Amino acid sequence: MAPDFSNSNELQDFGNLELLSQQVVEGFITGLHKSPFHGFSVEFAEHKLYNPGDSVKNVDWKLFGRTDKLFVKRFEEETNLRCQIVLDVSSSMYYPEKMFNKLLFSVYASASLMYLLKKQRDAFGLSFFSEQLELTTAAKSTTAHQKYLFSELEKLMNRNVNGCRTDVASALHQIAEQIHKRSLVIIFSDMLDGESDDGLNKIFAALQHLKHNKHEIILFNVLDHKMELAFEFENRPHNFIDIESGEEIKLHPNNVRASYLEAINLYHKELKLKCAQYKIDFIDADIHSGFYQILHSYLLKRAKMG
Repeated sequence: MAPDFSNSNELQDFGNLELLSQQVVEGFITGLHKSPFHGFSVEFAEHKLYNPGDSVKNVDWKLFGRTDKLFVKRFEEETNLRCQIVLDVSSSMYYPEKMFNKLLFSVYASASLMYLLKKQRDAFGLSFFSEQLELTTAAKSTTAHQKYLFSELEKLMNRNVNGCRTDVASALHQIAEQIHKRSLVIIFSDMLDGESDDGLNKIFAALQHLKHNKHEIILFNVLDHKMELAFEFENRPHNFIDIESGEEIKLHPNNVRASYLEAINLYHKELKLKCAQYKIDFIDADIHSGFYQILHSYLLKRAKMG
């Protein structure tokens, strides 16, 4: 099986985004075919269960041989999904600096999703935001479009990271205004813009705007779980720097660990509860857990959307 690249060291010198995404997706599909969950695979975006009255000539007999279930092939207009992939590209996403970080994880995960969407003949667009909406494209399913989006993703991997703040709510409102057809909106963000109650409320007002326009949403909350959720810093003084504001503070992790964990856990819990309330798929995405978690969550949502 092709690697999931769960070990970030495998990715450090991997420059070709298209090749990496292909290896991730092909490995993921191979794993699905070998899994005990017969009948659940990437192919099934292009099939539906046979119902009495369906034409027998559209039955996929090869699939029947593999799964012992009757599926009929869907026609092109039935299979097409529209997907908008939205990336938070603010400075906090470049943590940890000079290592495999949240932004790189999101870039590789997005490229893998695009490869999978293209394979299923689905249309996909791409949006970037920080303090403002920096890029947004229409959803298309062409090879030229895919190559253009890969080139935009690659630019993110080499740009200056400092001093770029976040305004999740403003960007999502703009995206909601620009997507005119019902779509699946997939968001990659550390969601570190809404630490106050008001900030979180503004974000969810924007997410509600998307839901009001009949879009489905998957929110991948991208974090380095070891450092940002568990606060597992070495027991010595550290100089902590806010990548977005440049502010610095020197402190001993042991002196703030309890209060930090209480605050981050409360915020994280509130985020999950609000997503459940608004019927938004909230997925914890640890940057050290590989990309299959992303593809699997997408396929589960895809199957529910029918």
